[in-house]
Amino acid sequence: MLESFQEFFRELANTHPKWNFIYLYDPAQAERVLSGFWMTIKLSVVCVILSVVIGVVGAWLQGSPNKIARNFVQGYIQFFRNTPPLIQLLFFYFALGQFTPTYSPDGWLQVPIISNVGWAIISLSFFAGAFNVEIFRSGIEAVPESTQEAAEALGMSRLQTYTNVVLPLAFRVSLPALNNNLVNLVKTTTQAIVIAVPELLYQLVSMYNDYSTSQRACMVLMFVVYIVLVGILVAGMNRWERGMRIPGYGG
Repeated sequence: MLESFQEFFRELANTHPKWNFIYLYDPAQAERVLSGFWMTIKLSVVCVILSVVIGVVGAWLQGSPNKIARNFVQGYIQFFRNTPPLIQLLFFYFALGQFTPTYSPDGWLQVPIISNVGWAIISLSFFAGAFNVEIFRSGIEAVPESTQEAAEALGMSRLQTYTNVVLPLAFRVSLPALNNNLVNLVKTTTQAIVIAVPELLYQLVSMYNDYSTSQRACMVLMFVVYIVLVGILVAGMNRWERGMRIPGYGG
């Protein structure tokens, strides 16, 4: 069965050279696609989690009585919201990367302790996190002040009020906007190609540079994979939103 499947696409490549689905009959190219796919998944998952954490912490600091903390968060938001993520990737990798400490695994080669994958995670997480801070801030503002005052009257600290009362309610209000931002983040991971992160786009571009007849087939695969990835994320977020909905609260 597998051999017939591979033979079909091998014959298709011979009869229609512009539609060479080489990754469906060449094991080496299939391995490249799979490795790129898994790198995309890892990059997306880690960046999504870190960006949400940054958003939650940043939104809390925005309400801090400490002016320095508030100004720091505001400066962070302005920097990452007002510069393109592509420029941020290049800045982190080529500018800040020059100051990264190195280690020598073999006593000769110097390897930075933060790889290109690490810089991509840092850059993209901070980029999406800046938007998440504002998303959670708007959710926090939707929580009635009387609710916060009631928690404080029960003897809760500011942190306890935030984590046990305010954040759970704000999260429900923030989910629709958070959904949109996380979808954009997953799509933005393709820009990691500029610092040679071996994600799916990098592998497919390398493939059709080696086999020019596979360009169309590679772009079809790229389109389908991201449609599926984003569809799964949206479906999961929508289901989570329905599960967390409180009747009469947050729409």
